[in-house]
Amino acid sequence: MKNIMTVDDSPSLRQMVGLVLRGASYQVIEAVDGVNALSKLEGQELNLFLVDVNMPNMGGLEFTRQIRAMPQYKFIPIVLLTTESHADKKQEGKAAGATAWIIKPFDPDQLLAVVKKVMR
Repeated sequence: MKNIMTVDDSPSLRQMVGLVLRGASYQVIEAVDGVNALSKLEGQELNLFLVDVNMPNMGGLEFTRQIRAMPQYKFIPIVLLTTESHADKKQEGKAAGATAWIIKPFDPDQLLAVVKKVMR
């Protein structure tokens, strides 16, 4: 079973993403922000990160930079989920090490298609 960490400060979005992913037989670990996510990494074998860009304490771009600096997670796909659609934000995400970018609100089928594509 593939393990996915979702990192979002919105409880309703974490719940919706979790339902979609668990319904597709993925194991889901939830975190409320980048700091919380980093605290949950110990011993985790993850196949994907789904990360909000705008969060308190540590946002998705800084979280992505920190993940890319860790040898065990350096090549794990990171998909940013965000309301941000500006080209400069997307470029900033790419420069931080993000693999893909999904604009909220999103369709559950679109989410699963991106997850399957980047986790090959």
